[in-house]
Amino acid sequence: MSEDLFLSKAFSQSMHPLKVVPYYYRASGTFEQNDITITTLVTFNRFKVFSELVTYYQGPISATVHVKPSATHALLDALHDLYASTPAMSTYVDIHLVLTPFDRQLNTWRNAARLFARTEFVMMLDVDFAICTDFRSAIRASLDARIGQILKEGHAALVVPAFEYIKQQDGLDQKYFPRDKQTLLSLVKAKKIDMFHRTWVPGHNSTDYPRFYSAAPGEVYKVTQYHPAYEPYVIFRKEGPPWCDERFIGYGGNKAACLYEMYLSGMSFYVLADHFLVHQSHPYEEEARKLERKSNRKIYQDFKEEVCLRFVLRLISTAHG
Repeated sequence: MSEDLFLSKAFSQSMHPLKVVPYYYRASGTFEQNDITITTLVTFNRFKVFSELVTYYQGPISATVHVKPSATHALLDALHDLYASTPAMSTYVDIHLVLTPFDRQLNTWRNAARLFARTEFVMMLDVDFAICTDFRSAIRASLDARIGQILKEGHAALVVPAFEYIKQQDGLDQKYFPRDKQTLLSLVKAKKIDMFHRTWVPGHNSTDYPRFYSAAPGEVYKVTQYHPAYEPYVIFRKEGPPWCDERFIGYGGNKAACLYEMYLSGMSFYVLADHFLVHQSHPYEEEARKLERKSNRKIYQDFKEEVCLRFVLRLISTAHG
């Protein structure tokens, strides 16, 4: 089977025209299979924070870059400059292109980044988050423990709690971000930092932030109050868990749909109480968010009913198998 035929089938549910170019740039580094690849999406206006993510992580990254036909040459020139000017980029980062005129096919882009990741575990992360703690080493060191075992079996997703600065101007430069939990807690107490998207409580509330604040060092606790709108940043096994549904276009519901299907498939979510991420502030396209969220709200409702029915039928079929 040719690569073009395989990719056309792999992304047949996405909006077309669409062409995926895997490994447009391929990292020179050799990665151990039990490492954690960050899978992320990058647009032209996020190149700066992408460079910072690469520099701070110093580990494998699989990134999908959206390329519009109307701006192909300018973007590829800028991407070349970025790749050449960031020393860690050529060592750690695989770049995959998605050429399409359509904006924000976010789940298609997520699936591409995951599909071409080269390690056993992946982290689904938005590019504008700063990695503030070394969860990568902590997880790899505990793969023989109970949580590590269910992660390897594909039955768990590990949540790294997300935060944001209350004043947008305080969150512009990650070199001032907290790098340990005690500093984070002092900023929370001072009301300078809060849970990410605190105005949309269902998005992250299942993480149980009060428990995170009081957790003992090294604690890992299970998410017990799952909400269908829950959309944390998670680490999980690349192969096995469901893939993101590609019908979602634009803001709203797309990442929650990925995780909800994982949850219904039998995966449990566990929070890493020593670790956290902080969002780097940027302006949002408010008008587009408003319109796209309205459209995706209906799509997500249909999706939830459909995926629930699918898993019920699977259970019935298994019971009578």
